Amino acid sequence: MKRNIKLSFLYSQIVFFILLPVWIELTKYLHPIVIGVVWFSIYFLVLFGVLWVKKGKIQLSEHILHVFTFLYSIGLLILLFFRPKGQSYESINLIPFDTIYFYLSGNVNYLIALYNLGANIGLFIPFGLYYRYIKKTPSMKQMLIITIYSISTIEGLQFITKRGTLDIDDLMLNVLGVYLGYFIYPFFQKVLVMK
Repeated sequence: MKRNIKLSFLYSQIVFFILLPVWIELTKYLHPIVIGVVWFSIYFLVLFGVLWVKKGKIQLSEHILHVFTFLYSIGLLILLFFRPKGQSYESINLIPFDTIYFYLSGNVNYLIALYNLGANIGLFIPFGLYYRYIKKTPSMKQMLIITIYSISTIEGLQFITKRGTLDIDDLMLNVLGVYLGYFIYPFFQKVLVMK
């Protein structure tokens, strides 16, 4: 097990440092904590991949899962609410797929487009996983209500505080991310086991 953790750390560091110029570029648009969030995400994905291939398992207590999710949530809130100055966040988009189409049209730097679309999905996958781990009998309807309420609150607060735009596409992509986490839970359960 220790060997798998060391291998994962080595591989993740190689990937992280190869792509370091990309992560530094992101700090122009986001809080520098994005580098830590990306580092943690890469390490976790590589660790998961190595353990999956080698049929290894990690046992976590529910308490540790809560702590990791809390820390991850704090990092995500910092990314969402503390951005570099000089950016305007006063727009509202209530037309579904309008922003998504804009990013896919090629009118925006590919890195920004990839980050905005990918991050709006990927950064919310852990919450779908978390929900499945803590609920003995998970309800998709209950998760949908909690997700839409939570993300709508965040979107509204970003707009009110001028820390982000109010965008229906962000809501849709975030909900998609949570549901992806919900559905990939069986794969993660083979590696990440609750005590």
